[in-house]
Amino acid sequence: MNRRKFGELAAAVTLGQLLLPRKAKTDVVPPTTGSRLSVMLWTLEKVMPFDRAIEVVAAAGYQGVELVGEFQKWSSEDTRRTLKRIGELGLVFDSMSGVKAGFCNPSESDAFMTQVTAQIQAARELNCPQIILLSGKRVEGLDPKVQYQTSIENLKRAAEVASKNNIRIVIEPIDPLENPTIFLTTVTTGFQMVREIGGENVRVLYDFYHEQRAFGNLLEKLDGNIDLVGLVHIADVPGRHEPGTGEIDYMNIYR
Repeated sequence: MNRRKFGELAAAVTLGQLLLPRKAKTDVVPPTTGSRLSVMLWTLEKVMPFDRAIEVVAAAGYQGVELVGEFQKWSSEDTRRTLKRIGELGLVFDSMSGVKAGFCNPSESDAFMTQVTAQIQAARELNCPQIILLSGKRVEGLDPKVQYQTSIENLKRAAEVASKNNIRIVIEPIDPLENPTIFLTTVTTGFQMVREIGGENVRVLYDFYHEQRAFGNLLEKLDGNIDLVGLVHIADVPGRHEPGTGEIDYMNIYR
């Protein structure tokens, strides 16, 4: 993608920030206050230390970072120092993953709730308004309908805890080419789950890369369910490279 096209995308997002309605600020700002460009930090931590990675993100003009479990090893002093540095750079933590237990497996339900509760507490400490949850694996010999219903029940329980802490949940489908054993593989099922769960604090993470690899039809699913999207991830197909290097038309998606 050349600089001109990237500039057009950035301008579109900035305009969206100006036009979207604002809500009153709270100690944890809900993600519904507008769009924000952020970076999943693991993409940089492969090649540089955490402290350098957040500096690179800020210098590139992003507003947030997503964590994938780094915080689980931090001491109280690490957390204090990191929050101070994030603030100095004008960044926020806007999403975080790290729950190992899946929400679709009946035998993991207790572990799932224990880990989600800990994750929500960590999110509060880091002023992060949103956590990312994965379904976990399909269980051999177990009726998929049972796993689907287990997902609904566990996510409702998690949503109740999250709501009390002003935290939103997003569920992330992973394409079956990348993870052949994953239960939740498409946003189509994710949107169905969220509609059944109801409420305002469970949404879908729409990863265009994952969805395009296995299913396609990106725009129709986005347009028909955009009110249920809490977060989007972008990368191009094939190779999970930058937008503009592959087959996904990100200009149309941004519009």
